[in-house]
Amino acid sequence: MSEADVDLTDEACGLEDRLLAVESELQEVDAQIEALLARQQQLQKEREQLQYLCSANERAPRADWTGKFDWHEALNDVLRKQYGSTASFRPMQREVINATLQGRDVLCLMPSGGGKSLCYQMPALVREGITLVISPLLSLIQDQVDRLQNAGVSALAITSLTPKEAVNDMYKQIESDPALKLLYATPERIVSAKRFMGKLEKLYKSGRLARIAIDEAHCCSQWGNDFRPDYRKLAVLKQQFPTVPLIALTATATEDVCQDLKDILQIEGCERFRSSVNRPNLFYEVRTKPGTAAELSAAIAACIADEKGASGIVYCLTRKETEQVASDLQEAGISAGTYHADMLSELRMEVHKSWTAGRLQVIVATVAFGMGIDKPDVRFVIHHSMSKSIENYYQESGRAGRDGQPARCVMYFRFSDVLRQASVVSLEPGWQPRLMKMACYAAALSSCRRSFISRHFAEAPAACSGHCDCCCRAEGSAGSRNITTAAQDMAGTLDAFPSSDKRATLNQLIDRWRSAKGVGSSGKAMSRDECEHVISKLYYDGLLSLEMGYTAYATNAYIKLSPKGRHLLQGSKLQVQLEVLRRDQEDLAAPSKRRKKMLAADAT
Repeated sequence: MSEADVDLTDEACGLEDRLLAVESELQEVDAQIEALLARQQQLQKEREQLQYLCSANERAPRADWTGKFDWHEALNDVLRKQYGSTASFRPMQREVINATLQGRDVLCLMPSGGGKSLCYQMPALVREGITLVISPLLSLIQDQVDRLQNAGVSALAITSLTPKEAVNDMYKQIESDPALKLLYATPERIVSAKRFMGKLEKLYKSGRLARIAIDEAHCCSQWGNDFRPDYRKLAVLKQQFPTVPLIALTATATEDVCQDLKDILQIEGCERFRSSVNRPNLFYEVRTKPGTAAELSAAIAACIADEKGASGIVYCLTRKETEQVASDLQEAGISAGTYHADMLSELRMEVHKSWTAGRLQVIVATVAFGMGIDKPDVRFVIHHSMSKSIENYYQESGRAGRDGQPARCVMYFRFSDVLRQASVVSLEPGWQPRLMKMACYAAALSSCRRSFISRHFAEAPAACSGHCDCCCRAEGSAGSRNITTAAQDMAGTLDAFPSSDKRATLNQLIDRWRSAKGVGSSGKAMSRDECEHVISKLYYDGLLSLEMGYTAYATNAYIKLSPKGRHLLQGSKLQVQLEVLRRDQEDLAAPSKRRKKMLAADAT
C-alpha cells in the first residue's frame, strides 16, 4: 500500500471516529432535552397547583371547620324545617357544609347512609343561587327531585327522560326563576349538550351558579368500581367556572382513586373529609350457594320470610335472572318487582316508586339499580351472585339500614360465580385484582368480614362484636385440611388436557378430573362440590389463573395453571391447606339465636 493510500485510510478512520463522537454527543443532548422537557412539565404542573392554591386561599381562606360560622343559625333553621324539630347533623356533615359554604373545593368520602346528599342540599337552601348536581343514575336523580319538591324546595332535573318540549320550559325557568335552588343533570348532559352548557355559562356570568356537586365521584377514575367515560370530561367544569366551589362526593374510593379524581376534576388543593366506612348496624353474611336455580330461589324466599314483611333488595347478575327470581318469589307469596336496563324507563320508574312507597316488599334488580337510592328502611340486601369488587359490594349492600337501624347483608356464593363475573367484567381495566379481592372476601370462613372491608379502604380493622357470620361462629369452629395430593392430581389433569393451551372451563376440568381420564385417584373419590372447593383454593392461592376466550356469541372464562402452580407438577414440597368448618357449623341458613340477640340489643 502506498503512502498516499495510508493517509487516505487514516483520514477515513478519523472521520468515522468524529462521526461516532458527534452522534454520541447528540444522544447526550437529546437525553438532556428530554429530561428538561420532563422537568418543565413537572414545574408547569406545580405552578398550576400553586396558582390554584393561592387563588383558592384568597377567595376562600381555610378555617377550623368544626368552629362556628355566620350561617349556623340559618342551617339549624333549615334542618328543623325540612327534617323535623329533633333532627341533627350526622358525623362530619356540618364540617363539610362549612367548608363548601366558605367557598372551598371539597372531596367528601362518606359511607352509604352517611348523608352525603345533605352536604350539598343544605348549602343550596341557605344561600342564593343555583347548585348544579351531577349524578350518574336516573333513579337517584328522580328520587331526590321528588323528595325536594314534596318538601317545597324548587328543584329541576334535565335528563334523557325529560321530554323535549319540557326542556325548553326548564331552560326558561333556569334563566328567570330566582327561587330555583337545585338543578340535577347526568354527566352526559354536561359534556354533550352545548345548549345546556350555554345556560350554565349565563348563570356563571350573572353570579347565580353557586356550587357544583358531583355525586358518585369515583366514577371519574378508570380505577374506580363504576368508571364512566363522560365523568373524566368533567374537568371542563373547573376550566369554565373556576371560581365556583366544587364538592365531589363518594362512598367508595381507595387512595389511588381519590388522587385520580382530584387530578381529573382539578381540585388538587381541596379540603378532604373522610368518615369511617364501618357501618356498625349492618350484619354481613355469606352463604353457600345451592346447586340449582330453584333451590337458590327457595333459599332466598326463606331468608326473606325471616324478615317479617320488611323492605329489601335482591341483586342478580343478569336481567334474565331478575325476571326468574322475581317470579319465584311471587309464587312463594312475596310481593316482588323487577328492575333492569331492558325495561322501559317508565316501567322501571313505576317499580321504583311502588317499592319506595311500600307497595312492593322486594325489588329484584341488576346493579343498574343501586347508587344513591334514598330509602332509609331497607332491612336486607341479598346478593343472588357475588359483586365484581369490594367497592361495588360495599355500595350495593350499603343500601341497607340507612336509618341506622339493624339490617342484614347476605351474599350467596360459590366459586363458579367468580368465572361468571370474569366473563362480564374482563374488558374493564384492573378487573382481575378487584375480582380476586371480592372472591377472597366471600370465601372466608374465619376472618372478620367487617375488618376485611375496612382494610380494603385503608382503615384500621373495625370492631365487629359478632356482626358478621364469621365472628358469630364458635372459637375453633374452623380448621384446615391438607389437600396437597388432590391439588397435584388436579394440576396433572389440567396439564394433560388435550388442548395445546392447557386450559379448561370449570365444568370441563371437574368432569375430566373425576373421570377415568383424570390423573390420580383423588378426583374420583370427591363430589363435584368438593372438587370445586379444591380448585377455588388453588385460585385464591395464585396457583391457578383465569384466561378469557372470546367468540362472536360469548365470553368464556378458562382455568390455567399459573407459573407458581406449575410447581405442583414438579415434586415441589409446596403444601396446600383448605380451610373447612366443622359439620355443626356449616348450615347458617337461619339467623342464630346469638345473632338475633345482638341485633335486638343494637335496636334498643
